[in-house]
Amino acid sequence: MADNNSKVLSKLIIHSFEKNDFKKETGSFTTPINPETFTKTSHIELEKSRGHGQPNTNPKYISTAPEELKIEFVLDGTKTMEGYVKKYNDMDVHKQLKEFTDCVYQYEGKIHRPRFLIVRWGSEVRFPCLLSHLDVNYSLFKPNGDPLRVKVTATFVKYETDVAAAAAKRISSPDLTHYQVAKQGDRLDLMTFNIYNDSNFFLQVARANDLTTPRKIKPGTEIYFPPINKNEE
Repeated sequence: MADNNSKVLSKLIIHSFEKNDFKKETGSFTTPINPETFTKTSHIELEKSRGHGQPNTNPKYISTAPEELKIEFVLDGTKTMEGYVKKYNDMDVHKQLKEFTDCVYQYEGKIHRPRFLIVRWGSEVRFPCLLSHLDVNYSLFKPNGDPLRVKVTATFVKYETDVAAAAAKRISSPDLTHYQVAKQGDRLDLMTFNIYNDSNFFLQVARANDLTTPRKIKPGTEIYFPPINKNEE
């Protein structure tokens, strides 16, 4: 999924927060490769009981359940998947999965519950929520039994308040995270300017991508543009 700039490849990102005011972000997780699909589910609860021997029903409204978002994505340790985020390509599956569960599932001692989340993907998904269900399916293994690939299926329940809605909108600011694939002749300073309207942050981008020669980028390299620290150059 791409945002309004067709050259920008948007990755699905999950932001975690300590409290439901969504002010202090405690971490985030970027899916190494985007889901092929996502599913939004809406459900109205109805009373469907009927009298003994009565074939007809007159369903009565009970309540509207919170909207659910279901995503499925792959964590891979084979280093063979095209478009896989470089950071995670250098991690085994256990470490990748731990980064994900630390973000969305880990119990937060300060608030005595799992963290509050915002799932963001391009312009279509801006979803303040809580994790509801998590399934991890191991499907490929090394000869010693260590996993090489897992399919993650996560279901999130919408956390719907005015504060949550405002936070979801705020987190889609010009400082949101982007990925771009470098083409022949691309320069990091110009790519940085296209994202942030300021080329002075190209050294931060270079450090985020472990680039030792930021002025020479190999075509086909996927460049990660993180939220920037505007007090640093």
